Amino acid sequence: MPTNQMSRAGEPAVAQRESGTGRSSSALTLTAALLGFGLTCLDASVVNVALPTIGSSFGAGMSGLQWVVDAYTLAFAALMLSTGAFSDRAGASRAYALGTAVFTLASVACGLAPGLPALVAARVVQGVAAAVVLPASLALVRQAFPEPARRARAVAAWAAGGSLAVALGPVAGGALTTVWNWRGIFFVNVPVGAVILLLLVRAPRSRPRPAPLDLPGQLTAVVALAALAFAVIEGGTPGLAALPVAVAAGAAFLWIEKRQAHPVVPLGLFRNRTVATTVAAGSAVSVAFYSMVFVFSLFFQQVQHHSALYAGLLFLPMTSLIAVTNVVAGKLTGRYGPRLPMLLGQPVAAAGLLVLLCVDASTPPVVVALLLIPLALGCALTVPPLTTAMMDAVPAERAGLAAGVLNAARQVSGGLGIAVFGALLAHGFEAGMRLSLAVGAALLTVTFALSFRLSGHSASRA
Repeated sequence: MPTNQMSRAGEPAVAQRESGTGRSSSALTLTAALLGFGLTCLDASVVNVALPTIGSSFGAGMSGLQWVVDAYTLAFAALMLSTGAFSDRAGASRAYALGTAVFTLASVACGLAPGLPALVAARVVQGVAAAVVLPASLALVRQAFPEPARRARAVAAWAAGGSLAVALGPVAGGALTTVWNWRGIFFVNVPVGAVILLLLVRAPRSRPRPAPLDLPGQLTAVVALAALAFAVIEGGTPGLAALPVAVAAGAAFLWIEKRQAHPVVPLGLFRNRTVATTVAAGSAVSVAFYSMVFVFSLFFQQVQHHSALYAGLLFLPMTSLIAVTNVVAGKLTGRYGPRLPMLLGQPVAAAGLLVLLCVDASTPPVVVALLLIPLALGCALTVPPLTTAMMDAVPAERAGLAAGVLNAARQVSGGLGIAVFGALLAHGFEAGMRLSLAVGAALLTVTFALSFRLSGHSASRA
């Protein structure tokens, strides 16, 4: 919580944190935030391995499978623009509890979906709830750990929770799909959601802060993203018809944001080079990582014809190292600042994508699994420092807004990456896969160059 906020007992928040009770409250808050972030990450990764089975169950083609992923991802991204402000306005703890409850109920609806349209609709609701959960969780961490060095470690732990969920996602998705069916990947969210709500009962309450909502800006952002995704995924005549809608809505969004007293995305925020760089780097990492999980989930099952369980296990070497690397990245950030680990991570991830260009249908699956490791390590080394840099670049009272902008950009990029790469795969899998890898590597190369503009000071001296 902010340093000038009083605890419920009336003592300064800093004094409370220095006591055993304060440390306990901070630990509870971090645990709850970590689990919620983990849930949102789990549902971004667990579904990928189950996509071929879902397609068989409902008779869905490539575009239908893309919507199962992007209905969640794009709703998540678009609404996060406002939910950062909503988190500040309602109080991070209240917003977090509401988002977790809705997310859990939407997961049940996904598991019970009788057809593809119902599943996609429930995924949209999941995405809306996740959009509330993520910025509120990061704002809770920011409030519980105001000191820069401790915050860097807490953000690293928060990111590690998401990374662990990403690591477990493909394996859990493959195991549940094989042993039970694809519906189990959604029912697993229910007990985790219940634990989060119990932890929040003990966590300190956040003080609400006036934060106006920009409904015209939010509406035009939703229309622009939905139309753009539709144009890319559906293609053909419907896609061409949707493209002008996306352009018009995007232009209207920019026009509104320049004139709004309280815009959903303050465009002036990007005049801060740290903000601009971290948003660009986060977007490139999301395109590289989440889109490649989507691509290689289909590659293992549709090209190499392995089972869902085996495909999930093939991701384990890649994902099992992410949480450890996040912790290392947090320590490097706390000691040297965010620039060093970002400059190390992005070229490693780009090189990992380029190495994968040699993969084809005859490549042994274990070799492919090992070749995915550099991509994961590079991305895991980059995310905690760029998140810390973003949080350090804005005042504490704007933490929810900053978290919303950063993570909305990351989710939009990941969702559009899946849409674009899925369209490329539909016109020839291996050729589309190689072009996707080259695009991802090029994006990371550009953001690597931009990262030299970041400050080199350590978080503890920020």
